[in-house]
Amino acid sequence: MAQAVKPIEDRRLLGISLMLCGYLCYTIIDSCAKLLSASGLPTMEVVFVRYLGQFLLVMAIFAPRQGARALIATRNWKLEAARGLCLLGSTIFNFIAITFLPLTVTSAISFTMPLILCALSIPLLGETVGWRRWAAIGVGFIGVLVIVRPGTEAFHPAVILSLITAVFSALYNLLTRKLAGVDSTITQQFWASAVATLCIAPFSLGDWVWPSDPLTWTLFGGIGLAALIAHLLVTTAHRYAPASTLAPFGYLHIFFMTGASWFIFHQPPDVWIVVGAPIVIASGLYIWLRERQLSKAVVTEVVVED
Repeated sequence: MAQAVKPIEDRRLLGISLMLCGYLCYTIIDSCAKLLSASGLPTMEVVFVRYLGQFLLVMAIFAPRQGARALIATRNWKLEAARGLCLLGSTIFNFIAITFLPLTVTSAISFTMPLILCALSIPLLGETVGWRRWAAIGVGFIGVLVIVRPGTEAFHPAVILSLITAVFSALYNLLTRKLAGVDSTITQQFWASAVATLCIAPFSLGDWVWPSDPLTWTLFGGIGLAALIAHLLVTTAHRYAPASTLAPFGYLHIFFMTGASWFIFHQPPDVWIVVGAPIVIASGLYIWLRERQLSKAVVTEVVVED
């Protein structure tokens, strides 16, 4: 029997607070992954540890109280499996990218996710995207070009991996919203971590490297805990506030990532990020505002017709 799902509530300030704490935990995940890769651990092993740690913590914390069957039971296993695969894809490409790029660059590129989500809404949701939003998408990607500077010596092919990360993240966010009110937060965490752990295991165990110092061991164990907390916070936030309310606050993530990049890795943002990132962010915010206007217009039209 699937777990009882708590109803969606309108507690927006709480949802926003949970979302910001979740983004702080995401910054911890990326920082741990970059440090672990720098210490010599293979990227696929880091991905495996990240999900295995999350999976073991979900089982250890929640299975004794709620039972393993309650964690596994879902009302839509196909959506859960697809969501887990999208999350795994975003993690793999992101962890590879951050071994070559500063966190400031990967975080700036990640803000193309709303632009990609808007474009994907056409084939996936059957929505119509007008010329204003298409123009915002185009301007946003101009901002990305400013940041990565293709054709120059500063360009690194790993930025393509960051763009692929944004595509998977957009799909993951779409599926997370679809599952809000369908499965419990804990069930979603179980499926996301279990699917990712099973799929990545064959690619990580053959080239295993154990940590060699206390700091690496701490990061080795802490990345799974940070992942569990991050996804619990973000998933729960969607129960308290609609995605349209939470979306603008995601842009504050760049301040967390910039701080980590600057103070941990001594990689401050360069002038191109300072110029390009606001362009990308402004484009995403415009799309968000435009979608809110359109949704209000639809609601008004329905009320008038009634």
